[in-house]
Amino acid sequence: MSTRTVLLIAATTGYQIRSFGEAAAALGVNLLFATDRCDRLEDPWRDRAFAVHFHEPSSSARALVEGLDRRPDAIVAVGDRPALLAAHINAELKLPGHSPEAVWRSRNKLAAREAFRQAGLHVPAFACVPVDTDAHPLSARWTYPVVLKPLALSGSRGVMRADNREAFEVAFARLRHLLHQADVRIERDAAHEQVLVESFIPGREYAVERVVTHGAFTPFAIFDKPDPLDGPFFEETIYVTPSRAPAAVQSAVISTVGAAARALGLSHGPVHAECRVNERGVTMLEVAGRPIGGLCSRALRFTKPGKVLSLADVLLRHALGESVSDVCREANAAGVMMIPIPARGVFRRVDGVDAARAVPGIEDVVVTARPDSILVPLPEGRSYLGFIFARYPDAQDVEAALRDAHARLRFTIERELPVLS
Repeated sequence: MSTRTVLLIAATTGYQIRSFGEAAAALGVNLLFATDRCDRLEDPWRDRAFAVHFHEPSSSARALVEGLDRRPDAIVAVGDRPALLAAHINAELKLPGHSPEAVWRSRNKLAAREAFRQAGLHVPAFACVPVDTDAHPLSARWTYPVVLKPLALSGSRGVMRADNREAFEVAFARLRHLLHQADVRIERDAAHEQVLVESFIPGREYAVERVVTHGAFTPFAIFDKPDPLDGPFFEETIYVTPSRAPAAVQSAVISTVGAAARALGLSHGPVHAECRVNERGVTMLEVAGRPIGGLCSRALRFTKPGKVLSLADVLLRHALGESVSDVCREANAAGVMMIPIPARGVFRRVDGVDAARAVPGIEDVVVTARPDSILVPLPEGRSYLGFIFARYPDAQDVEAALRDAHARLRFTIERELPVLS
């Protein structure tokens, strides 16, 4: 592997770049970067990264391929928009990977719902409407509760539950306002012109991490989400693995995720999936052609004969053609808490980090919010205050450690001062 090159596609704000850099260095792999930075600046971070445009994946892929001095041996992407660009680059270079069409379907909630329905999977009643639709007559069409979703935002951003017509109209107006915000419009994605409305799906929620190798699926982990996600917003907090669900439920989850990935056409590369389970069975929420996002990947640690591997290490090896069929998740249970933002305001400081780190089983507490920055909670927000990581022999103890550590943190968030025009 010492002479091989991997091209990593990631947003400039991606948390996972460092972990891939460390894994590449350990493997002796030459890692190239492509990010959505300004192409008019001369290498501002001195990492020799290629500047790309995520909103133009096909033309950006061709331009990047033409600008390469050396053909990479593999492409790896983190994030939804980077994954689509990576698929186009793989197609240009004729490298193994998910197809552009499959990745596009996976990140467009309407296209995914239609593919799942055509494959005979459980889907809620759903409809897609223009974002500028008059919500008042539209609200009369539904049996409540329902959930309103943007088609192409991630991390539960913009997802809201409505239990009656009045709540529907309020949520629709709120989502319209979000989709008209500058940071969303700059993505130049036609999907932001529409809203998905679907029946609320009750049940417990799970996440699945796996890879596909030329159509063959290798599951890595099922994460329990022990906190109920019933709305009105859907902020994820705790992930714990291995799952404590009954074996039959876990088997159904793995089987359904595989069927959903095939329905989308995902055929080679990482897959991250979210689903709900109730008395009707498994209903897919999302199947993405990318790995788990943010720093959450740190919760996953694997063993291969004679080695301990991170998820980044495993994905690099898989992208380079190495078999990962003998890779197993470690014996210990592990988990991560995505620290929620309790209120909008100016973040000043966090106290109690040392006390949180001292909780038995806690590996680290990472505060990613920057002092003096504006914190915005869901559904408008798109980030967390930070992450707490735990590892213990038993999953129940992991969950308890995460909750104990979080309870010891004290955040100082001050009210924003109004801007006078």
